[in-house]
Amino acid sequence: MIALKVSKHKTGPVINRHPWVFSGALEDIPDNLKPGAPVKLVTSSGNYLAGGYFNSYSQIAVRVWGYDEHEEVDRDFFVRRVMRAYEIRKRYVESPETDSYRLINGESDFLPGFIADKYGSHLVIQCHTRGIEFWRDAVVNALIEVMKPAGIYEKSETPSRKIEGMEYRSGLLYGTVPDLVTIRENGFNFLVDIKQGQKTGFYLDQRDKRHALLKYSRDKAVLNCFSYTGGFSVYALKGGAQRVISVDASSPALELAKENIKLNKLDIGKCEFVSEDVKKYLKNVPAADFNLIILDPPAFIKDRRKKKEGLIGYRTINEMALKILPEDGTLLTCSCSAHLSLQDFRYLLTEAGGRMRKSLRILETYTHGTDHAVSAPFLEGEYLKCFFLSL
Repeated sequence: MIALKVSKHKTGPVINRHPWVFSGALEDIPDNLKPGAPVKLVTSSGNYLAGGYFNSYSQIAVRVWGYDEHEEVDRDFFVRRVMRAYEIRKRYVESPETDSYRLINGESDFLPGFIADKYGSHLVIQCHTRGIEFWRDAVVNALIEVMKPAGIYEKSETPSRKIEGMEYRSGLLYGTVPDLVTIRENGFNFLVDIKQGQKTGFYLDQRDKRHALLKYSRDKAVLNCFSYTGGFSVYALKGGAQRVISVDASSPALELAKENIKLNKLDIGKCEFVSEDVKKYLKNVPAADFNLIILDPPAFIKDRRKKKEGLIGYRTINEMALKILPEDGTLLTCSCSAHLSLQDFRYLLTEAGGRMRKSLRILETYTHGTDHAVSAPFLEGEYLKCFFLSL
């Protein structure tokens, strides 16, 4: 295993267990080091710091996956990581009411760049980096050994692959995966389109926010914007909503939303499904037509260089929603942009409230769920933030 020396004044983040080591922190990188090559990080005097894989000669050079100097990178190495990740989810997330969750969350589960989501007896994986791409088969074999899934499907179609110079890739890796998988979440059932759906098929990271919505929904007229396959709509109906309008630009997603309403034996007569751009829809909605609005948009800031225009997008939809809501209304608003901090999002909402002359009270604040836990020093891994607001 090749040893890479970390410059004397750059060891702090490694000692504090941040999982990324930038090329500028290394004294030297040997020529012809291939992505995925296992390396050990040492001080200038040769003392061991951490182990990881080499990823790139630019920016993030090494991604850390362990701190045991004597740990070999073999079959057991990957089995141990999968087992540890599974034990945490089995202890804190899995139950008779919930069989689907984020199983491996990249850096925070010591498999940097690798994502695995569990949907019932099926798994969906993503490889985000060149380095982890090299170890894909080893991780998949460990998943098969530990989880014994019915099937594993790959959906490596994230923007990070383009940054790494890799092509998108998707397809069946193991066993069988049907076109629609039925999962269970908090006692509800959902149909998930793993192959054609967004991300890995379902927004598992919103499970706790959906559950929280139950108590806010009784007797409410609900507008679910960016509704996708109707996750929040199902919970709103179960919580006692009088009516629920689901708005999304994707007609196939709305068709699946209808099926999810029926699957949970809820009153579809209380529902309306609108395939339209959310901003256009909000622009034409009469004021006070809804007293509970959900905003769960895609990431408007996918690149820090485009933060300004992304902020405009968030500000616009939130101001539109606040304009519609009556004084006793409730807003659930979310951002999944890693380049927008929770405090900056709160400040944006404060400004939006001021412009709309509405006083906002924060009822609850949410970030990631237990299955999306983030390593304490890994601030870059934080992305999701959600506020329940009353007017």
